Amino acid sequence: MIKAVLLEDEELVRVSIKMILESSGRVEVVADRDDGVDAVELVRQHRPGIVVTDIRMPTVDGLEVTRRLQELSAPPPILLLTTFDLDEYVYEALGAGAAGFLLKDTPPRDLVRGVEMVAAGNAVLAPSVLRRMALRFSGGVVAKQAAAQARLDTLTDREREVVLAVATGAGNTEIATRLAVSEATVKVHVSRAMTKLGLDNRTQLAILAFQAGAAG
Repeated sequence: MIKAVLLEDEELVRVSIKMILESSGRVEVVADRDDGVDAVELVRQHRPGIVVTDIRMPTVDGLEVTRRLQELSAPPPILLLTTFDLDEYVYEALGAGAAGFLLKDTPPRDLVRGVEMVAAGNAVLAPSVLRRMALRFSGGVVAKQAAAQARLDTLTDREREVVLAVATGAGNTEIATRLAVSEATVKVHVSRAMTKLGLDNRTQLAILAFQAGAAG
C-alpha cells in the first residue's frame, strides 16, 4: 500500500482525487490539506511514499512545497497536479526536483498509475506538454537544441536509448523489456546518464531529450 500526502486547495477536487486514489485499493491518503504550509511536518509525521500536490495554492504553492521537501534528508517523490498544461511554475518545479506532473483532468486509472510510477521512483511525464515547455523556455530554439544534442552525444548508444525511453514516460521495468536487458542494468544506465549530464532526476533527462529534438 502506497501512503500519500495530498495537497489541493479546492475541496471538491481534493475529495475527488482522494476517492480515486483510495478506491484503487493500492493507495492510502494518510493526510490531506488545502495548502502546502504543513507539508514538511506532514512528511515527517507520516513518512509517505509520495506527495501529490497542486501547483497553485494560496499560501504555500507546489513549487515552494517542492523546494522545502528537497531540503529533507530523504525527501519523498513529488507528483505535481495542474489545471493548465503550460502553467508557468511547472518547469521550475520539475527542475527543483519534482518527479513529474499530471493534468487534473487525467483519467482516474492514469492518475493511479502515475502515483504508483512516481512512488516506485519513475518519472510521470506528459510528452506533448514537455515538448511545448522545452520550446517555451529554450530562449533561442536552434542554439538550445544544438547544445542539448551535444550533451546527449556524450552518452553511449545504450545510455542514449535509455534516456529516450525515459522521455516517453516508461518505467524501468518497461524499458528493460523494451531493450531486452535487466531492470538493474536500466537503473545503472539512468544513473550514469544523469551523472554525465549533470542532472538530478529522470524528469530533467526527459526535458533535455525534448530540447534536443530526440523525443516526441
